[in-house]
Amino acid sequence: MPRSSVSSLSRRRFLSTGALAATGVATLPLAAQAAPARPRIAFLGTVVFEHSHSQHFLDRLALGYAWRGGWEAPRVEVAGLYVDQFPDWPRKDLARGRAQKYGLTLRPNVADALTLGTGTLAVDGVVIIAEHGEYPRTATGQTRYPRYRWFKECVKIFESSGRAVPVFMDKHLSTTWRECLEMVEDSRRLGFPLHAGSSLPVTLREPALDMPLDAPLVESVCVAYGGPDSYDFHGLETAQCMSERRKGGEAGIVAVQALRGERLWEALAAPDRQVTRELIVAALARSHNLPVEGGYPTAPVSFDWARTACANSTGYLVEHADGFRTTVLLAPIRDFNYAGRRADTEETISCQMVLPMPTWGAATADFFTPLVRHIEEMILTGQAPYPVERTLLTSGMVVAGVESLVAGGRRVETPEMAIAYRANPESTFWQP
Repeated sequence: MPRSSVSSLSRRRFLSTGALAATGVATLPLAAQAAPARPRIAFLGTVVFEHSHSQHFLDRLALGYAWRGGWEAPRVEVAGLYVDQFPDWPRKDLARGRAQKYGLTLRPNVADALTLGTGTLAVDGVVIIAEHGEYPRTATGQTRYPRYRWFKECVKIFESSGRAVPVFMDKHLSTTWRECLEMVEDSRRLGFPLHAGSSLPVTLREPALDMPLDAPLVESVCVAYGGPDSYDFHGLETAQCMSERRKGGEAGIVAVQALRGERLWEALAAPDRQVTRELIVAALARSHNLPVEGGYPTAPVSFDWARTACANSTGYLVEHADGFRTTVLLAPIRDFNYAGRRADTEETISCQMVLPMPTWGAATADFFTPLVRHIEEMILTGQAPYPVERTLLTSGMVVAGVESLVAGGRRVETPEMAIAYRANPESTFWQP
């Protein structure tokens, strides 16, 4: 229900209660009034073990989470729970224990989680957390998680039920551009909001940088850690959530090239890459754990220093239709750092996207919490917090990037990614 509808409904209830009191009709004491029903959701997870994505999302949606100095009870109700795998080794399954703890019934399949055994759609939203677990790989090395397959099962239920509900999809959409585009087209055809992507765009930022809408950016760089078909997606979303707010908005992607090692550094040393080099240095300067003994360099951080210290890095070089450039450097560091360049003042804008990784038996990976908050907001309001085109394009960048790597660093043309869109005028970054 849109916020305006909720506000109007609350006002009507208030006026109605006041009218009854004025006429002498007794009203129920507040303690005796039933709590308002929460929207019900279906939760679809590949596997639940300690620190898995499904564990983090399920705990927050079923138990609650810390928010701005207090404890926030879930604003939705997990009604249908489906988990695909129950491993005993190497990581202990937590799905059955969590279901018992939260009073949930493990459903036998996706359809039953959405229909709650009624044969028709019986929930108000769907959360798909298809990350982790044992699944086959594609020819380019991408894990074939059941994101697309589960999404299509949801669409089938929507069609047979004659109504559709909001869907959240963790991380990238799928492993082929055709499937990614089809998922977005399904959401448009049936008229339901599709929210997807990484936790990086909405996690805490140091400093708390909020990119101004219509900023005259000319280039974005993210220096992060990890490898292809995993943290590359996080790095691309880190850059894109900033880049999409540039003047004119996103214009689409025309090519992606992925390089490793010395070939990458040779490409970055080209004369026309001066801005890229400066932004790489600015992003590295935000890192809290550079790849040197003791974590702090004994020489000034420079491009030449980075070329030696991060020699075995992988890089994605993305060309946009309007001439904008995005570079993601997957380096031997342990954090995510952004830098962008303004055309008007030639100012470098930079920050770190705080990703406090949990240690075994401790910490809570708080970067998931703002994303859960956005999921709840979408289900409550019926509006996705930012355009799904962001994740459509970043999913496509991953597809093209791993293809480029498999092809030995060949530049992959992407005319199919001529997807232009504008960012949400309102900020989607919360300072918790």
